[in-house]
Amino acid sequence: MASLLHPRIESGYCFRPSSQVCHARKKLYGYTTLGRIEVMEPLWRNGTEIERPFSAVAGVSCRCRSLPLQRVMTDFGADHAFAPAAAKLKEHYGIEMPVSSVQRTTEHHARCIYEQEAAQVIRPGTAAGMFIGEIDGSMVPVVEPSPDAADHRKGKVLSWKEVRLNLVHPQGSVSPVFGGHFAGGAEESGRQWWRCAAKAGFGPASHRHGVGDGAPWIVNQVDLQFGTQGSYLIDFFHVGEYLGAAAPGCAADHPQAWLEVQKERLKANPVAAVLEALAPFVTVDQDDDPVTACDRYLRNRLDYLDYQSAIQQGLPIGSGEIESAHRYIIQERLKLPGAWWSPTPVETMLALRLNRANREWEAYWQRAEKEAAGAGDAVVASL
Repeated sequence: MASLLHPRIESGYCFRPSSQVCHARKKLYGYTTLGRIEVMEPLWRNGTEIERPFSAVAGVSCRCRSLPLQRVMTDFGADHAFAPAAAKLKEHYGIEMPVSSVQRTTEHHARCIYEQEAAQVIRPGTAAGMFIGEIDGSMVPVVEPSPDAADHRKGKVLSWKEVRLNLVHPQGSVSPVFGGHFAGGAEESGRQWWRCAAKAGFGPASHRHGVGDGAPWIVNQVDLQFGTQGSYLIDFFHVGEYLGAAAPGCAADHPQAWLEVQKERLKANPVAAVLEALAPFVTVDQDDDPVTACDRYLRNRLDYLDYQSAIQQGLPIGSGEIESAHRYIIQERLKLPGAWWSPTPVETMLALRLNRANREWEAYWQRAEKEAAGAGDAVVASL
């Protein structure tokens, strides 16, 4: 168990030059996972200045929180809204802490995790074989100051903005590596996807099978980041939605049966047969017609519909894995009812959630302890 006190002052002795006299004593208290710790600290007068040797040597300040306690607070704050997190702290440790303190501590360590991840240099892996990669976006509620408001405290703009999440893992693995971001465009998404792949072991001898929706920027990033080592497949369920919308216009009497036939054709790869089934009902002058939209969607993505090869190799043809990850990584914390986020906390809280999903939580706190020990401080810090 880490001590609250620095080893140099645990003995209780403190020698001062005779020119300095004890001026008064002040109660110093801090919070740990053991509860509130109080120390009567002598204050020394040095000329016109007051010195606090205990605080200086121990590296503590009044109302500070030990590093183990900060870990507990961040643990609760990473998974729950800050008010319930403060309630859990009271329930499990008997420590009553303001909600603002839990929020400040959690967001502090989330920011540290984000900065450490951004500064980390990722090298290509050395693994060979096939890797699975998926990418998708999820909308989160964001509040920003209105640019037209004179008082930014009152003028607020509420909107929904996209957080992008990706994953990569070797074929057959059930432990993916996750990446993601809030700020930045398509280039940042591609960069994060490559970093994610490299963390998973992707290297010069690897090939990556990607699955996602038909957004052109995703296809472009596959080419830019992975080149000939990457292939891409449109999510089968996404294609099925277009075919499902077109089914009533092509077979009003039996739309579901018609849809199932087209799906089986796609899995067997005769995309031309699907296009032939659509052709009689395409209306060139009506771009918003479901049949026309489906025909156009397929024709523009013929290179990314090779479902037969993927099935034969045991590769996924749907992006259900990343859609599920959105629920337990992003939406479970960043999409709570009634909660709106400023842009910066979205980015850093996402980094915190990814850190835990990637099983890097323990390493972060071990590093924090080493940095505190290296600085000569006790495992206590003020936030």
